[in-house]
Amino acid sequence: MLRLAPILLAIAYGLVMYRISIWRTHKDLDAKSTELADRKMKALTDRMAAALEISRIPVFIYEIDPVNGLAAPDGRIFITRGFYRKYQNGEVSAEELASVIAHELGHVALGHAKRRMIDFSGQNALRTALMMVLGRYIPFIGPWIAGMLTTLIAARLSRGDEYEADEYAAALLIKSGIGVEPQKTLFRKLEALTQSRAGMAPAWLMSHPKTEDRIEALERLQGKWTRS
Repeated sequence: MLRLAPILLAIAYGLVMYRISIWRTHKDLDAKSTELADRKMKALTDRMAAALEISRIPVFIYEIDPVNGLAAPDGRIFITRGFYRKYQNGEVSAEELASVIAHELGHVALGHAKRRMIDFSGQNALRTALMMVLGRYIPFIGPWIAGMLTTLIAARLSRGDEYEADEYAAALLIKSGIGVEPQKTLFRKLEALTQSRAGMAPAWLMSHPKTEDRIEALERLQGKWTRS
């Protein structure tokens, strides 16, 4: 039983962090967001809603500066103020911003948004268990190895989710009559749009596939759908 204690503690820690993370996420999004009110964007989201046979797609502006889009665990779609500002300044087109909304809808429809919160708790539990075990047998560098292993696993899972959400978005954009070209042109712009002045990795690109790989995957899908 004593040997299992680190693992049991890690699981308990993960469950607690899961609940705290959900609470913090909902509280922060509620406090810092307002529903998007843009006629051109609404026309595009209405087309996507019609393709999905739903009445509307609620999109919110999240009042933070980093350029990003996200899907909340409760299914809401958020575009950051920094991203929306790029659209207002003409650096991103309405169709390109619509492709972000379609991508985030993919995360919701495919269950990624809720699963990521579960993954977060699982990652913390795994990291804690590995740190306890490896720290006992490999002093000093054991915790570092545990963190590295957990990060690699999480990044691999996240990249898989991104490809799936890209595919969902491509299908929705085609069905809506918007097409996938805005999706591809935005991918080419994202690195420049999201580059941090401090030299850190761009928010959008952290744990995301390479831009070239995402575009190639879309073009393969286009070829397959055209043939069929």
